[in-house]
Amino acid sequence: MHRTLEFLLHHGYVVLLGWVFVEQVGLPLPSMPLLLAAGALAGTGHLSFFASLFYVILAAVAADSIWYQLGRRKGIKILQLLCKISLEPDSCVRRTEGVFSKQGARSLLLAKFLPGLSTVAPPLAGIFHMRPRRFLFFDALGSFLWAGTFLGLGYIFSGQIERVAEHLAALGGWLLVLLLGALAAYIAHKFVARQRFLRELRISRITPEELKEKLDAGEELVIVDLRHSMDFEADPETIPGAFRMDSKELEEKSDRLPRDREVILYCT
Repeated sequence: MHRTLEFLLHHGYVVLLGWVFVEQVGLPLPSMPLLLAAGALAGTGHLSFFASLFYVILAAVAADSIWYQLGRRKGIKILQLLCKISLEPDSCVRRTEGVFSKQGARSLLLAKFLPGLSTVAPPLAGIFHMRPRRFLFFDALGSFLWAGTFLGLGYIFSGQIERVAEHLAALGGWLLVLLLGALAAYIAHKFVARQRFLRELRISRITPEELKEKLDAGEELVIVDLRHSMDFEADPETIPGAFRMDSKELEEKSDRLPRDREVILYCT
């Protein structure tokens, strides 16, 4: 944090604008420490609180507008692309769509406080053709709440943040080693868990070509479309003969599936 404060003092609002924009575009550069540092500098009179707030909102809305337009033009493929590069791709799409389907435009108000949803919510708004003015209003308001919260915390606790920064600076390179070690352990855990999941999945997996051969041969199959309702709205095409069922309904009412025929499940 101490180096962050010095860096902001030398480069000011340009760094704040660029850093937040890059993070909101999707790069893993957390901006929360930067916002706290900017708030702390505003509390000591080195930066303007309202100018900092303006530049953060501008950067966030600009980045979100890019994702919104990509969502409108490319559809559900953009959401799938984002989730493929996430640490939990198997649940990313469904979790995001679940929040958005329940809250709609209001999900943009809290999106930036929730890891994963921040980058995914704007293209999702574009995919389902939320009106541009409505999107900009809720996105700007959500950016205001997010930026105001962390800048405000930095402003209020500017003295304490400076003291914490001095203690962290005393740790020197060991602090960086600890942080990188914790991050590496987390990523390794997720990687191992995903590889285990994929090995289990291969045991009972069927390719589209194999399914077509079975259908052409006239085999009696039960094909279940487990896609989220929002996926179906974005891309209503389905496999001939398939019937739709929510994944939660499948868990609760598995007795609806016949026991004397092969069951094929597919989702996003």
